[in-house]
Amino acid sequence: MANNRATKSGFAAEAQRKINSKYSEELAQECLEWVRQITGEPQNVSGDMDNFYEVLKDGTLLCKLVNNIQPAMVKKVNESKMAFKCMENINAFLEAAKNLGVPAQETFQTVDLWERQNLNSVVICLQSLGRKVGNSKITKHIFIYIPSQDYEK
Repeated sequence: MANNRATKSGFAAEAQRKINSKYSEELAQECLEWVRQITGEPQNVSGDMDNFYEVLKDGTLLCKLVNNIQPAMVKKVNESKMAFKCMENINAFLEAAKNLGVPAQETFQTVDLWERQNLNSVVICLQSLGRKVGNSKITKHIFIYIPSQDYEK
């Protein structure tokens, strides 16, 4: 997890600050509200980085999200908090998101979430998923519209 990594310094610290500066608490909150609306799971929807990470880090909520959008997208959701099981959940979500039409450039790498490397890319992926399923007839759910924005990764 993120707390197992050494503190970054020098160029790495500057690069991480630049990545973190792109993170929008408002957009993250909108994404968490959308996830709660679709899944029906009660969770804190505060958009601050700490909460966003804590809510999504094990991947179970992400798997439940895609399974609510289209049943059986993720066959097995691991409830275990063991690192490799959580990363399997995140990977399963990413595969499902791609199958639902999220472009590869709008997804994230597992470590972006699991190791808290780039939470902005997780927000971008959720926004893209919201747009893709909002434009389709996959489900009976009502989707919020998340406007498309240009992001630099």
